[in-house]
Amino acid sequence: MAKKKRKFWIIVLFLLFILYAFIAGQPIPVETILTSQWLRSLESDYPEFEDTGPLIPFELGGHFGYVDSQGRFALNRLKQGYISLSKDLWAEYQALPESIEVRNPQNSRIITIKNSRGYPYFLEGRIFMINQEQTSLSLVDTSGTVLWTHDFAAPLTYMDAAAGLIVTGSLDGTVELLDHTGRLVFPPFEPGGSRYSVILGCRISQDGSKLAIVSGIDPQRFLLLERFGDSYKVIYHEFLSHAFRREVHLAFIDNDNRVVFERNGGLGIYTIQTRKSLFLPLDGNIHAINGSGDDGLLFVITAESGLRKNLVVVRLPGTKIIEAPFKSQTAFLGRQGPRIFIGGGTTMVSFELDKK
Repeated sequence: MAKKKRKFWIIVLFLLFILYAFIAGQPIPVETILTSQWLRSLESDYPEFEDTGPLIPFELGGHFGYVDSQGRFALNRLKQGYISLSKDLWAEYQALPESIEVRNPQNSRIITIKNSRGYPYFLEGRIFMINQEQTSLSLVDTSGTVLWTHDFAAPLTYMDAAAGLIVTGSLDGTVELLDHTGRLVFPPFEPGGSRYSVILGCRISQDGSKLAIVSGIDPQRFLLLERFGDSYKVIYHEFLSHAFRREVHLAFIDNDNRVVFERNGGLGIYTIQTRKSLFLPLDGNIHAINGSGDDGLLFVITAESGLRKNLVVVRLPGTKIIEAPFKSQTAFLGRQGPRIFIGGGTTMVSFELDKK
């Protein structure tokens, strides 16, 4: 009998050991860290280099240009006027310019737009011209020929492009979607429902199937539209507690699976698959957001009173995993694969995402 009891307890203790080993032996959660790669001063006399590889456009501390992942500058210039800048094209011009030179990151002239009567805007490698009253949009080819012009009833307040489509928002609260020929894809859409109609943000997903909009004042709201056949329909809307009276930060992120939008005291993050929205509290105003990676991370720079800035790394759907404060009047945020580019003042630093 004693032998049976002893055998029983040996078996129980063995099972408890196995259970403990299973629970305690679970992998330690992976921690995301930022490893410093390089630091550059925009005021140093670095030689410009010629490269056709991926470049990050930047505006920081009175400078603008392009930098690669190794911290080499294809272009680094002091701003002398207004700047239009994209990953493919740039132009610097004065108010009411008679002509505008459009150049590439290697500083080669692409075209000279004569009698411009407006200013350039670059999206998807294309050259658009917006007139001085901001009530017309033209597409210009590399020979300087105007391919088409579309007129609006009120000044433009926001513009985005993807999948060969252009979405625009206007001061009168109208959203219009144009194709590559400048033709309206569907009748102008007016979200309405607010005391003051204005479009403060409008974005289009990379496949062109969804539109995200922040519209109106008193009340202000976020809307998501999805394409069904030849039209777009509202599939979600949310009233926002505070009404901004300026352009808001708004973007499709996480391979178009989520939309992030600026709201009072932080960010709204809407997950398209579950059709649920959450609120992520953040200190200060949103200065920059970047969710271009495919690793489920969102990078945000917030600006508080004075010179205080804060870099926040968010693991989606909405968990803050890194907060790093710094002091600067201006700030820059860019990304290229695992590399993060952060700028403050006239200094730029690169970090690489790592895990341990």
